[in-house]
Amino acid sequence: MIKFENVTKKYGDGPAILKNVDLDIKKGEFVSIVGTIGAGKSTLLKLIYAELQPTSGRVYFNERPIDEIKQRLLPYFRRNIGTIFQDFKLLNNKTVFENVAYALEVFGDDEDEEIKKKTKSILDIVGLKDKADMYPNEISGGEQQKTSLARALIHQPLVIVADEPTGNIDPVSAWEIMQLFLKINEMGTTIVLATHNKDIVDKLKKRVLVLENGKIVNDQKKGKYVI
Repeated sequence: MIKFENVTKKYGDGPAILKNVDLDIKKGEFVSIVGTIGAGKSTLLKLIYAELQPTSGRVYFNERPIDEIKQRLLPYFRRNIGTIFQDFKLLNNKTVFENVAYALEVFGDDEDEEIKKKTKSILDIVGLKDKADMYPNEISGGEQQKTSLARALIHQPLVIVADEPTGNIDPVSAWEIMQLFLKINEMGTTIVLATHNKDIVDKLKKRVLVLENGKIVNDQKKGKYVI
C-alpha cells in the first residue's frame, strides 16, 4: 500500500533527514515508527500524506507515485489518509460535532442530513456522543484527541497517520486512544504511528520500525521499543 523506494529527504542545503530509505507497508498493517528526536519520524509521515516531496527516490501509495499527483488533486488524494497530531489541531470556536462535520462540509459532497448522520456515527464509535455540543476547551486532552481521531475517520480513509498522538495526554487516555486505533485497524484500516511512548509500543506488539539518523536500522514484525 505504502512504499518508499530509495528515499532521501533534505531541507534546503542542510543534511539529509532521511537517507536512502526503503520501506513497504502492506494494507491492514499497524506500524509503529520509533526513534530519538530528529531521527526523521515526522518527515517520513509528511512524505506519506504529501506535505513534503522526496529530494530523491519515490514514495508510492497503492502503486501510484505520489509525486505524479497534480497539486489541485492533492486534497482528494489526502482523503485516503486520516492525519492525527500531538496538538489536536481543533477549531476552538466550533463544537466537537462541528469540528468533525467540518471535514465533510469543506468538500460539499454530502447533504446536511447525511453529514449529521455520518458525524453522529463517528462520534459514537470514539465514545464522544455525549460531548457533541461541547467546545474543545470544555473537554479533556484525551477527549480532544478522540475528536481529532473522529475527524480523521470521517472520510473512511484507507490509512491513519498519527504523529505523536499521545504526547499531550495522560497515560490512561493515551491507552484509550490506542485501543481505538486497534479497533480501527481490526476493521481493515492501515495505521502508521510515530511515537516515543515505549509503554504503548511494547503493549501493542505490532510491527516496529526504528529510525536512527535518517535510516531504518531495525524492523521487527512484533517488536518492542528498542533504540
